[in-house]
Amino acid sequence: MNIHTIADHLNSLADNSDTGMSFDCQPISGEVDVLQITILGREEIPIFVSVTDDQILCISYLWGKDEVKSDCLATMHESMLEMNIPMPLSSFSKIDDKYVIFGALSNSSSFDDIEHELAVLSNNALEVIDDMGDYLI
Repeated sequence: MNIHTIADHLNSLADNSDTGMSFDCQPISGEVDVLQITILGREEIPIFVSVTDDQILCISYLWGKDEVKSDCLATMHESMLEMNIPMPLSSFSKIDDKYVIFGALSNSSSFDDIEHELAVLSNNALEVIDDMGDYLI
């Protein structure tokens, strides 16, 4: 499994996806190849996918530290920790000064599993942004 086979599959789904979502995939070359996946109607929250020998990692960037009300940072962190377990298939992390939501799958996951993970991650990202709105500028 690599980002190109994932992109080919998702791009070929068009309106026939099991999730009802339409995917637009763009490979990004670099030290580690990444696949940028945009879901129609959710262009502001792309998902970035990388494939290693062990896993398929899916990440969406939520907001920057500079977008958090300074007096709400600790409370926001606590809320995120409390949401981590009940939130399906996703977890929070921080990359440099950006907060992210991510999910990981086995490198041997099926295309249906990957599509499902992407849909859940996208839904979770929208929900988290809505739930954490009070902490953001």
